[in-house]
Amino acid sequence: MKTRLISIFSIKLCVFIVLITSSSLSAQKVDLPAIDGPFKPSWQSLEQYQTPEWFRDAKFGIWAHWGPQCEPEDGDWYARNMYIEGSEQYKFHLKKYGHPSVFGFKDVINLWKADSLNADKLVSLYKESGAKYFVGLAVHHDNFDLWNSKYQPWNSTNMGPKKDIVSLWAQAAKKAGLPFGVSIHARSAWTWYEVAQLSDTIGPLAGIPYDGKLTKADGKGKWWEGYDPQELYETNHKPSIYARKRKIQGKFPGDSMSFAFKQKFYNRVMDVVEKYKPELVYFDDFKLPIGTRGINEYYGLSLVSNIYNASTERNKGKNQAVVNAKSLTGNELKCVMNDLEVGTERQIQPIPWQSDACIGGWHYKPNVQYKSAEKVIRALIDVVSKNGNLLLSVPMRGNGTIDSKELVILNGIGAWLRINGEAIYGTRPWIIYGEGPSTHDSTPDNSKGNMPLYRKVPYTSQDIRFTTKSGKLYAIPLAWPENGKVLIKSLSSESTINAGKITKVSLLGYKKNLQFFQNEEGLLVTLPVEKPNAICYSLCIEGLKY
Repeated sequence: MKTRLISIFSIKLCVFIVLITSSSLSAQKVDLPAIDGPFKPSWQSLEQYQTPEWFRDAKFGIWAHWGPQCEPEDGDWYARNMYIEGSEQYKFHLKKYGHPSVFGFKDVINLWKADSLNADKLVSLYKESGAKYFVGLAVHHDNFDLWNSKYQPWNSTNMGPKKDIVSLWAQAAKKAGLPFGVSIHARSAWTWYEVAQLSDTIGPLAGIPYDGKLTKADGKGKWWEGYDPQELYETNHKPSIYARKRKIQGKFPGDSMSFAFKQKFYNRVMDVVEKYKPELVYFDDFKLPIGTRGINEYYGLSLVSNIYNASTERNKGKNQAVVNAKSLTGNELKCVMNDLEVGTERQIQPIPWQSDACIGGWHYKPNVQYKSAEKVIRALIDVVSKNGNLLLSVPMRGNGTIDSKELVILNGIGAWLRINGEAIYGTRPWIIYGEGPSTHDSTPDNSKGNMPLYRKVPYTSQDIRFTTKSGKLYAIPLAWPENGKVLIKSLSSESTINAGKITKVSLLGYKKNLQFFQNEEGLLVTLPVEKPNAICYSLCIEGLKY
C-alpha cells in the first residue's frame, strides 16, 4: 500500500512539474517582443523565405569585424585568451597591462578610443574595392555592444570610444548606397567568458580571482563606478571544469544559460534590428542563435521571423533581409542562409549561401601574413561559381584604421573586379561549376566542416570556373597558360551539357574578338599577348543554349 501511495504521489508530482514547465514556456513565449508579418516563429513558416535578388546579385561584401579586442593589437579572442594562464595573449597582457585580477578586459575597453575612425572613408574604399554590401560588427563574444544599447550598459556610447559605432557604419553604408548588415556573436559569452572568473594556478597570485568575479559594489571610486562587471562577463554561474579548453568545454558544461541571459540577448538583437534596420544579420551560431532545443529554438525562430517581418514591413510587403547561421541542413537551408566560415562548397548548391573569411586574423595583429588579392579573387570566383557570396573581413587597428599592406590588397581586388566584374556580379551558376584538377580536390574538410576556402595547391590554367548572365557564359581560368592558349573541355563539339553554336568569344578588358576553334577535344581559345590583369581573366562566350 505504501509503495502504491508513493507511486501515485510520484505520478502527480511529475504531472505538476510538466504543467508548471509548460506554463513557464508559454509565459516566456508571450514575453518575447514580436513584429507582425507573414513569417511566424516556426521552421514551416520560414520555409516560404526567398533569397533577395540584391544579395544574389551582390556576390561580394566587406566586413568590419572590429571592436575593443583590436585595442591591444594582439590577435583574435583576446578578451578570452588573456584569462588563460600561460597562453601567449596572457603573457602579452601581463607585460603590457598587468595581471588580469587587477587589469581585466573591462579596463581594455576603457583604453579603446577609436579616435581615428572615419567610417565614410573606409566604406567608400570598400565600395571602390568592389564590395556590393557592407557588414559591421555589432557585438562579439566579448559581450560589449557597439551601439547605443538599451539593454546592455557595457556599450560603446557609455564607455571606450563613447560613439555609436553601428550607427556610424549604417550611415556610411547608406551614403555609399550599399546594403547594410550587422554581425552578432554574443550568445557565446555565457561560456566564452567563464575563464574570467578563474585564477592563476601557480605563482605569487595563485588563487586570486581574475576580475570576472567583481561586482558593482567593487567599482566604488573606480572608472567603472556604477557599472556591474557581471553584466559584461556573465560569470555569476558555475563554469565548466574545462573552461580553459574550448574544444571540450561543451562536453562538460557548467550551469546552463539562464533565462535572464537569453531574454537579454533576445532584447539586444531586437534593439539593434529596430534601430539600424539591417538587411543582413549574421549570427555566429549553429542553426539558430541561442540553440535548437525547446524554448531555445523558439527564441531563435522568433528572432529570424522578426527580422524578416521588419524588412517586409519597410519594403512594401517584400522581404529583403538575409539571416546567416552555420551548419544548416535539409529544409533548414530554405529558412536561414547557410554560412561557411573560411570554407567553400564542393558542388553547386541549389540554394544561395555565403562564405565568410578574413585576409588576416579576425582581430588585428601587426606582421600577420595576409592573404593576397590573388588568393581572395580566386576564392571569390570559386564561391560564385557554386551559387555563393563571399563576405571578406579586413582587420582594423584599434584606432579605426587599416594598414598599408591591406590597402594594397583592397586595391588589387578592386582593380580585378573593375575589369572582370561582369563575370561576377549578377551572375548565376551554369550547369557545372568548373573543370580541371581542382574539381577533383580531395582535401579534407577544415575544422568547421567545410572544404577550405583558400586552396593550398596552386591553381593551373586548366582550372576553370563558370558563371552565366543574360544568355552569356563566362569561363574564368584561374591561371594564365604559358602557351597563350586555353582549352575548355566542357565545351567540346560533342559535349552533352550545352547546345547551340558558339558565335563569339571575347576577353573582358580586351577590345578585340579572340580566335577560337571548337572540336571534339573542347573549345580552344587563343589569348592576346597582353594580359588585362595579372591575376586571372574572364572569357565571355556567346551563342550557346543551355
